[in-house]
Amino acid sequence: MRKLKIYLDTSVISHLYAPDTPDKMKDTVELWEDIKSGLYEVITSDVALKEIENCKEPKLSMLLDYLSEIEYERFPVTDEAENLADEIIKHSILTQKSRDDCLHIAIAVINNCDIILSWNFNHMVNVKTINGVRAVNILNGYRPIDIYSPTILIRGDDINE
Repeated sequence: MRKLKIYLDTSVISHLYAPDTPDKMKDTVELWEDIKSGLYEVITSDVALKEIENCKEPKLSMLLDYLSEIEYERFPVTDEAENLADEIIKHSILTQKSRDDCLHIAIAVINNCDIILSWNFNHMVNVKTINGVRAVNILNGYRPIDIYSPTILIRGDDINE
């Protein structure tokens, strides 16, 4: 059976050490154990890793240590990703202010991920964005993608909502 291909945005990686949000941190660490066991094919992007690099020490070192524990592919921002991000903005799914979120989505879509994982409920894990991205993907010849919180993936529902 084919493994689910998941995209990790910055918020997921960042919540590996987030003592101010212990429930999200707990679920993220649980997800990490599933990833380490080989349950998923994992990708992330230059966008996510650049954002992680903005963390202060000691969190930065902790997150880099976590990333060294897993196998993942890192994808750059391409012209195709830029164009799809522009489409998301053009259709008012997200705004130019959320360009990095659009790039996360676009990179995941063009690299055929099944799921984008995020803790970003304001811009990504919400009905408007999920339905809007689905419509933009169809209009532009891409397959649909799901956008979930880690809790939904590990438990099958989001009990923190």
